[in-house]
Amino acid sequence: MSDLASIQPVLDDFIPLCQTFGRGRWVIAIGGSFGKGSNDHTSDLDMRYYCDELAMSWGAIEAAFMPLVNAWGERGVKVDGVWVRTIPEIESALAGWLAGEVKPVELVWSVWGYHLLPDLYHQRIILDPFGVAADWKTRLAVYPPLLKRAVLAKHMGSLRYWRRDYHYASKVRRGDVVFLAGLSARLVHDMCQVIFALNERYFVGDGQNLRFIAGMPIQPRDFAARVQQALYPVPGERQFEEQHATLCALIDELEAMLSASGAA
Repeated sequence: MSDLASIQPVLDDFIPLCQTFGRGRWVIAIGGSFGKGSNDHTSDLDMRYYCDELAMSWGAIEAAFMPLVNAWGERGVKVDGVWVRTIPEIESALAGWLAGEVKPVELVWSVWGYHLLPDLYHQRIILDPFGVAADWKTRLAVYPPLLKRAVLAKHMGSLRYWRRDYHYASKVRRGDVVFLAGLSARLVHDMCQVIFALNERYFVGDGQNLRFIAGMPIQPRDFAARVQQALYPVPGERQFEEQHATLCALIDELEAMLSASGAA
C-alpha cells in the first residue's frame, strides 16, 4: 500500500462511518507514515477524524470502528484505528505550540510524547469540506520563530547539562548499562530535535528520524553513523568511554552550529 489508490477501498469503508462520529465541521485525514510519505510494506494506516463536537462517547466510537479494523486485518491490511478529536481541542493546542509552548503529550504508544505540529503538518487530507485542515497547514507553512527558539532552548539545555554532569561521567566509569542506555537514547533524541529546529523542519515523531535528517543541510558530520555507533557500542573494555566521547563530540559540534546560525 504505497499510494492513496491502494488504500482507497479501506477509506471507502471508513469514511461513511467516521461521518457519524461528530457534529458541525469535520475533517478526515491520514497520519503516521502514510501522511509523511515514508510508509512501506510494514506500515499500518493511522486515520484522523476531527469535528466541532462529538456525537457519541469514545467507547461507542471505538465499538463502531473496531469491526472494520478487524475485518481489514483479516484481509492483511493493518488499520491502527481512527483517532477522533475536536477542532476546538486542536485549535487550543495549536495556539500554544505556535506561541513556543513545547509540550508533547505523554501517550503510551509514543516514546517521546505526541507532538501535534508534525501530525498536522504531515497528515494527508482526505476530506476537508470546510477547509479546516487546509487552514492548519497554511498556518504551519512557515516554521514559527517562537517554536524554533523554544525547541532549541529546551533540548540544547538538556544536552548542555548532561555534557558536563558528573553523574554521567561516574556512570560511565561504573559501566551502568541501564542508565547509559536510557541516557544515550535521550541525548540522541535531544540532538534530533535540535537538528530539526536548526533546519526549521517539524520534528517527525518517534519514527525514522535519521531518514529525515539525512537530507538536511545543517547537521554534524556523519551524524547517522555516529549515532548508531553510540547507541550500539561495540562490546569491550572502553565501550562506554567511547560512547560517552562520541556523544560529547556530537554535542560540541551542535553547539558550534548553533553559534554559527546566530540562534544561540
